[in-house]
Amino acid sequence: MEDAGAPVVCMAEPSAQLPLSFPCALNVSASMAQHTYSGITGAMDHRGFHQGSFNSFQSSSSDEDLMDIPGTAMDFSMRDDVPPLDGEIEESRSYNGGGIGSSNRMMDFLEEPIPGVGTYDDFNTIDWVREKSRDRDRHREITNKSKESTWALIHSVSDAFSGWLLMLLIGLLSGSLAGLIDISAHWMTDLKEGICTLGIWFNHEHCCWNSNHVTFENRDKCPEWNSWSQLIISTNEGAFAYIVNYFMYVLWALLFAFLAVSLVKVFAPYACGSGIPEIKTILSGFIIRGYLGKWTLMIKTITLVLAVSSGLSLGKEGPLVHVACCCGNILCHCFNKYRKNEAKRREVLSAAAAAGVSVAFGAPIGGVLFSLEEVSYYFPLKTLWRSFFAALVAAFTLRSINPFGNSRLVLFYVEFHTPWHLFELVPFILLGIFGGLWGALFIRTNIAWCRKRKTTQLGKYPVVEVLVVTAITAILAFPNEYTRVSTSELISELFNDCGLLDSSKLCDYENRFNTSKAGELPDRPAGVGVYSAMWQLALTLILKIVITIFTFGMKIPSGLFIPSMAVGAIAGRLLGVGMEQLAYYHHDWAIFNSWCSQGADCITPGLYAMVGAAACLGGVTRMTVSLVVIMFELTGGLEYIVPLMAAAMTSKWVADALGREGIYDAHIRLNGYPFLEAKEEFAHKTLAMDVMKPRRNDPLLTVLTQDSMTVEDVETIISETTYSGFPVVVSRESQRLVGFVLRRDLIISIENARKKQDGVVSTSIIYFTEHSPPVPPYTPPTLKLRNILDLSPFTVTDLTPMEIVVDIFRKLGLRQCLVTHNGRLLGIITKKDVLKHIAQMANQDPDSILFN
Repeated sequence: MEDAGAPVVCMAEPSAQLPLSFPCALNVSASMAQHTYSGITGAMDHRGFHQGSFNSFQSSSSDEDLMDIPGTAMDFSMRDDVPPLDGEIEESRSYNGGGIGSSNRMMDFLEEPIPGVGTYDDFNTIDWVREKSRDRDRHREITNKSKESTWALIHSVSDAFSGWLLMLLIGLLSGSLAGLIDISAHWMTDLKEGICTLGIWFNHEHCCWNSNHVTFENRDKCPEWNSWSQLIISTNEGAFAYIVNYFMYVLWALLFAFLAVSLVKVFAPYACGSGIPEIKTILSGFIIRGYLGKWTLMIKTITLVLAVSSGLSLGKEGPLVHVACCCGNILCHCFNKYRKNEAKRREVLSAAAAAGVSVAFGAPIGGVLFSLEEVSYYFPLKTLWRSFFAALVAAFTLRSINPFGNSRLVLFYVEFHTPWHLFELVPFILLGIFGGLWGALFIRTNIAWCRKRKTTQLGKYPVVEVLVVTAITAILAFPNEYTRVSTSELISELFNDCGLLDSSKLCDYENRFNTSKAGELPDRPAGVGVYSAMWQLALTLILKIVITIFTFGMKIPSGLFIPSMAVGAIAGRLLGVGMEQLAYYHHDWAIFNSWCSQGADCITPGLYAMVGAAACLGGVTRMTVSLVVIMFELTGGLEYIVPLMAAAMTSKWVADALGREGIYDAHIRLNGYPFLEAKEEFAHKTLAMDVMKPRRNDPLLTVLTQDSMTVEDVETIISETTYSGFPVVVSRESQRLVGFVLRRDLIISIENARKKQDGVVSTSIIYFTEHSPPVPPYTPPTLKLRNILDLSPFTVTDLTPMEIVVDIFRKLGLRQCLVTHNGRLLGIITKKDVLKHIAQMANQDPDSILFN
């Protein structure tokens, strides 16, 4: 199939409005030079694309690339959770929509915009340049009108303020939903172990807060909290009580997992997974209708709580980015500026992604950097400011809700009292190497398992798969106290710096000292509890490594941040305790005696856990700058930036040496999303003529002529092909390029003309010229469609190197460009052709580039 799409206009304005600026001189081809009489006139007439284009532009709440879907090419009806953008579309489910009165004259669509023209189909790519051009036209008109009246001035001010108001609403809604998810997940996780007699709505911690019979050492044990064995058999002692609690734990886990996968399967299939690979693809310009709709938001919010509470090895941080983007997309419908422009909407979604990370980790600055580094395709300076504001409001809202009851944004805020030493960079780098190895191993094995799920019968039974994995996880997790608790609580305990009053087994040291400095304890020999905890943590590490491979990618909401951090935190804590004991028993070694004397507090195992968490998360996602900022915001460890940086960079280098793709890019490729990665270089010496369609011995390129085809001819071409657009030439003999017209716009315009203009029949001539010749008497009226013609499609010559073509597609966000030779049209290169060529050059299957 050919992915043809909207053309590109090379405007005289600064190129900062484009996804990434690129010299407009590349657009000057021999074809356009020989057709200045049509190109210049057309450009003057339609101010970028066509007069009043911003009034006619409409769109659905969607996001993705060009697809050939046989049998559905003529169906542009909208889904229930993606409401129409203008009232006139509701009049009919077909393309015309209504709104233009009947007329006996020749229809000139330059004067009366048609509802639906300029919008995009599902699984199509937006045209960044056209969208930015329309936004400039809209802004220019508002600015000019603001000088005419006070009301117009007020409208101009409100238009400028609407972006900030939208960011405020996104931050408030995202923060509120995140708080609700945190509180609900905490309560339902504790529900697996028992209930509070003071009120079933209290979780374990809050239940014991209200108790008068609890000590600091046993603050998690109070008579008001009853385990299931106490409720069922009135005792918490003995083997039978253990079996009852074991059974109820597994039963609740299976119930939560079953409800989660069932709701996703029945009501919102798009609510599964992390959502970040799809968000990246959407932000690159692809359209997936319903992926950011209200049903997806509702089901993802509910099932995320259920999935986290089931005890599966997954997190809520990635899905919270999806939830925040759903909030942003839905709220865009309240503002015409964002509702009617897909490029502007993607700016909002970039800010929403930042707000999602802000509430997921309590890291507003890290959220902005995450959106910039990891997910956004187009991130102008204005979006940076608004992302910062949205992340700020979201974090403030979450802090006001205080879901963790500790007056902080995150569950595992810690403060370390001991500075790190230069020698410790060696174990920190070792943790970075471990993180890189773990990341590469996880990506390869998880992608292999997900591919097996797609290509075998396993993928047909998502409910069974989820229940089996949940049962295995719960059965193996209950006997070990470090796998029984939620992963967030585990990380919090691993990050913790042991104090005198800590009752955890990880802090069961032998106290062989008399005094210590305020706020710190000297290194001490490990007690029995520490050694027991080390064995349990080693088993926990093995379980987390294995089970996460099979969990991520199932048909439930599943994030990867927390499981990856847990793997790294466990490895880091194990190494940290080892280094601590080594320094205690061998403080006279050369590597220790210069900075670690006997009785001093030299090693902080919690810091090693934090560095290990950053290393493993970096190895899986390949984040660097945003990862370090998130980690120090997450823990408050501002003075530990250098260890975090060393571990993050080491893990990225090691992981990149074993595989270039992060987990999200790997899933994008696995699913066949048409995403053109901007970070990779194209180093092959091929030419445009090697990639363009048609190839040698292929049928000739399907084209339209500017003044010699009837309505019936055009409708026949539309019905017999599945192309997304057609070049328009002067004649089939000359093949001189005039412009490019989209398939969707043709269908809508012809159908609208048949209904609204008397006399238009199958034999009516279609004109794409500026002036149509006089119509002889007793002949059907002509149809003028010049307004839907792009008079400045992007063109390259057949000898243009493909590295330049790929760069153009990346930096301008093109859907397609036309290939000419001495001004004559030769072929077309679509975004999918570019992706298939890159895959072919990398010895990959080019047919995998197809939305699946």
